[in-house]
Amino acid sequence: MIAGGVEVKISRLESIVEQIGEAVLSTTETIERLAERVENLSYQVEAQGKQLQQQGYQIFALCDAVQSLAESQDDSLQKLTQLTQTLDKLTSLIQGVDDEI
Repeated sequence: MIAGGVEVKISRLESIVEQIGEAVLSTTETIERLAERVENLSYQVEAQGKQLQQQGYQIFALCDAVQSLAESQDDSLQKLTQLTQTLDKLTSLIQGVDDEI
């Protein structure tokens, strides 16, 4: 009887050890899958960071271009104002000559 009881206990222990082994394997596989997902997410975050940096450079370049355009437009406006003033003077002179005739 004692031998039978020992065998039952050994059988139960073997079953428990087997279940623990299966749980460890399952946990290891899950951890490996999670590690792969974390690694993939890490690559995605890195790629998005590079993309954001590139967009920042593009925004900076666009701001610089807009500023250059604004300065160019200001210069053009000043030249147009000078041209308008010159045309006004010329018109006045022509009208003065017409008045004398």
